[in-house]
Amino acid sequence: MATRIVAIDGLGGSGKSTLAEHLSIALGGAEIIHTDDFASWENPIDWWPQLIEKVLEPVARNEMVRFQRSPWQAGNDAEWVEVRPDNFVILEGVTAAREAFAPYLTYAIWVEAPESLRLRRGLERDGQTARKQWELWMADEARYQSRERPDERADLVIRGDRDLWT
Repeated sequence: MATRIVAIDGLGGSGKSTLAEHLSIALGGAEIIHTDDFASWENPIDWWPQLIEKVLEPVARNEMVRFQRSPWQAGNDAEWVEVRPDNFVILEGVTAAREAFAPYLTYAIWVEAPESLRLRRGLERDGQTARKQWELWMADEARYQSRERPDERADLVIRGDRDLWT
């Protein structure tokens, strides 16, 4: 693969997106593809075959990537995303370093943060009305971490409760 894919994984609210933005700049403006572009409230974990088909396989063939983002809110039109293969692409989000993606990844980073901080960040972003959904989602994410152990397979584990990247 000509394009090196860096995965930034961690549980919801751990600081993955912030790290991805800083890493993108450090890598000369690397494109960021978010797992949230494929996930939804109804399907937070098991959307991954689409990401392989629509992103990882085309990048592996050095082809243009084109897909529609998941419309998180009913009535929203899904945006189209286009990404040209380049030196680096960042895959950011919960499950970004899942085992199924491993053949395509060059490097995997796990971002760790306490549950209380993660929930607070999520509710600050999505509002208190999303608490029940966040609690359900956090349980799904914990099962993912327990089952696949991405934190143990990562090339680098960093703390997301500290601002280490500015």
